[in-house]
Amino acid sequence: QVLLVESGGGSVQPGGSLKLSCVVSGYTVSSTCMGWFRQAPGKEREGVASIYRGGTTSTAEAVKGRFTISRDTVKNMVYLQMNGLKPEDTAMYYCATPLRSYCSFRVDEYIHWGQGTQVTVSS
Repeated sequence: QVLLVESGGGSVQPGGSLKLSCVVSGYTVSSTCMGWFRQAPGKEREGVASIYRGGTTSTAEAVKGRFTISRDTVKNMVYLQMNGLKPEDTAMYYCATPLRSYCSFRVDEYIHWGQGTQVTVSS
C-alpha cells in the first residue's frame, strides 16, 4: 500500500512562510516523480510543483520564485517550502505520485494522494 501523509499547514499573514512535508511509504520518492497540488474552495485542483527522479524540478507560474520543491531520499520525504505567501495561495495542499515515469501537472495522471494539509493566508 502506498501511503502519503502531509503536514506543516497552518494560518499565516501575507508575506509569511510555511514548509510542508510529505511522508511517503510503499513508494520511493526518487523512483519516478513526486508532485504537489492545491485546491481552493470552488476551484479545480491544480499543480504547484514537481520533482523528477533525476532531480529536475518544475514550478507553476503562479508560485515561481516563491515556492521550492525538494526531497530527502534517505527519509523518503518530499517538501514544499513556501515563501512570500499571498491570500490567493489559500488552499488544501496535497502531495501525490503519478502512474507514468515522468512529471506533469495533470491531476488525472496521479494515482496516489495524501489527505491534504490546509494553508490559509489572510490579513
